[in-house]
Amino acid sequence: MSIAPSALAVALIAELRAIGDPVKVAGQQRYGSRPRNEQLGCTIPQLRALARGHRRDQALAVALWNYPVHEAHILASLVADPRQLTPEQMDAWCAGFDSWDVCDQMCVNAFCLTPHAFAKVRAWADREPEFERRAAFALLAALAVHRKQEPDATFLELLPLIERAATDERNFVKKAVNWALRQIGKRRGSPACYAAALALAEKLAAHPASASARWVGNDAARELRARPPG
Repeated sequence: MSIAPSALAVALIAELRAIGDPVKVAGQQRYGSRPRNEQLGCTIPQLRALARGHRRDQALAVALWNYPVHEAHILASLVADPRQLTPEQMDAWCAGFDSWDVCDQMCVNAFCLTPHAFAKVRAWADREPEFERRAAFALLAALAVHRKQEPDATFLELLPLIERAATDERNFVKKAVNWALRQIGKRRGSPACYAAALALAEKLAAHPASASARWVGNDAARELRARPPG
């Protein structure tokens, strides 16, 4: 007999509570993970192990997301079915991001595998809430890595979004913007992306008014110069 998604979510959250460690919560918070939701102190390897056997179970992902538990939201990213993720569901989850790790895990594990991903980069890039705006650029970074067959033009057309957001002084936005710029520049077999990303990095590094833009540019340029396409 199959278990209802709501009952399975309750059982999995009980397992999360059993393996959680308050010491790890303190460590996670030192790295900037301070969600509004309850934080149990589970590691990503533990969550991946718990997700095995439940992959691509969208009903379970929705049930897990409905609980105000930090690790349940990361677990939802690991069991979500990208084939069933609608644009509306992506928007709802994005609006619920309350920490950089939930944001990044959902973008890397689920959102980047949907056909709606590039549209959401564009839609979220000018959002005001910090983690919603971060989601645009975390998602773009993931796409630069995983969409190997995507034409260079797709990524080149999105560089103006990076340039515009680079002046956002908020820590979790500027770090995601930097991440996206570096990943576009490092796309395998793409001299065009490398050249365009490096040119933008150098432009941002010389920004006359924004310390954030200068940091984004200098950090990305340093990494890209150290790893030219070969």
